[in-house]
Amino acid sequence: MKLLTTLLALLALIPAHAADKPNIIVIMADDLGYGDVSCYGGKVPTPAIDQLAREGVRFTSGYCSASTCTPTRFSLLTGTYAFRQKDTGIAPPNGPAIIKPGTETLPGILKRAGYATAVIGKWHLGLGDPEPDWNGELKPGPLDIGFDHCLLLPTTNDRVPQVFVEGRRVKNLDPADPIWVGNKKPSEDHPTGITHRDTLKMDWSHGHNQTIHNGISRIGFYTGGMKARFRDEDLADAWVNESNRWIEANKERPFFLYFASQDIHVPRIAHERFQGKSGHGPRGDCIVQFDWSVGELMKTLDRLGLAEKTLVVVCSDNGPVLDDGYKDEAVSKLGDHQPAGPFRGGKYSVWEGGTRTPFITRWKGTIAPGVSDEVVCTVDFAKSFGALAGQTPVANGSLDSLDILDALLGKPGAKGRDHLLQQDNGSGNYGLRAGDWKLVRLEKRGKSEARVSKDDRQLPAAKHTLYKLTDDPGERTDVSAAHPEVVERLSAQIDKIVKDGRSRVAK
Repeated sequence: MKLLTTLLALLALIPAHAADKPNIIVIMADDLGYGDVSCYGGKVPTPAIDQLAREGVRFTSGYCSASTCTPTRFSLLTGTYAFRQKDTGIAPPNGPAIIKPGTETLPGILKRAGYATAVIGKWHLGLGDPEPDWNGELKPGPLDIGFDHCLLLPTTNDRVPQVFVEGRRVKNLDPADPIWVGNKKPSEDHPTGITHRDTLKMDWSHGHNQTIHNGISRIGFYTGGMKARFRDEDLADAWVNESNRWIEANKERPFFLYFASQDIHVPRIAHERFQGKSGHGPRGDCIVQFDWSVGELMKTLDRLGLAEKTLVVVCSDNGPVLDDGYKDEAVSKLGDHQPAGPFRGGKYSVWEGGTRTPFITRWKGTIAPGVSDEVVCTVDFAKSFGALAGQTPVANGSLDSLDILDALLGKPGAKGRDHLLQQDNGSGNYGLRAGDWKLVRLEKRGKSEARVSKDDRQLPAAKHTLYKLTDDPGERTDVSAAHPEVVERLSAQIDKIVKDGRSRVAK
């Protein structure tokens, strides 16, 4: 009787209006390009994602806000462009929590509306302060910025340590075998991808040659935590199983699940049942595995009768990359598959291929199936999903998140963004899309386009180049000389967006 009374008291804390709010699942792939999905023209079969596209809205101008993982994830969760905060580049193994407690966040906004909230999968936004305590409480972390539950890959699968974080602690950690993570070899005899290269099951091509785990060398050094370590091959199953368990446990109230897959980030090691299935090597196999993950979550929604109560979004954290540090046949087995589709560039760049990605929304019975050319972006989830839940971000939060909910829901006549500022990893390079125009501003010259395609095009010599996307989606012909007034206008708009510190009007 006492237990029943306690449960009733807890239920009373849930806002009365919460029951009529839809569930929200954001499924984010890692390094998945616009052309990597078959419904966008890809050569690797993705039947589960294709079905979502048939049942919902497939966006042809769906974007993330940055062309690398950490800044996109920061912007998705905060609704603020990552360049506005220092240290939002690719987070290192021992990086501290980037999103601090007290920051307005998407899960926090939805929690105010009575949602259960969870993040399952890749985090890569730092943990702890001033650095992670891998053997103690990892605080601050997701539970301090609006999430109720988390099971995480703390950094990326090519960075140490290769362990799960559940709640605030490393899962299955044996206190007698503590974890150490550092930037230098802990001892002269510590095996690395250089000293023990002949033992590797996947060789490295550049950079990824430090600590060896699961037969693959990584970025960074660590020791210990043997019982807590995972196999790369098991990650997708871990995320799907935990997500299905959590969805079932929270099916009676509105929930927000941020499902952050590690696929198709390097090292690309799919489960054995997917290996060799794509015909495009390990990279293609991981696309197949990601599609399977999407399908499994949809099966759970169907089994629980939640498909008509759940808005599902499939997107990616940035565009594609081929050789990103490992010799995994991504180039040699590419064939006629075009990871970025018709677009130039990919991961690390501010060309369209860096931030224009697959982007699909489905809400059975609410979203009418179709294709939309409206500009939508992951940075807008905070304001848009807040509107869906009857919430508004605080005035000094979610500084760049716009309410484009009607466009996300595919409503007739609904408009998406009229402009979008795209960034790379924080070098100061920007791309501004405004209507049909795209201005590229290159302050620094980064990694070669050859890493995302077999194309040897060189970066332009000019700081500013201009493209008319309706005529030239591949950004091949610079028309800045013919339209100097557009260059001046868009360049001034970039400066204003950066200088103003926000692009959302507080109201």
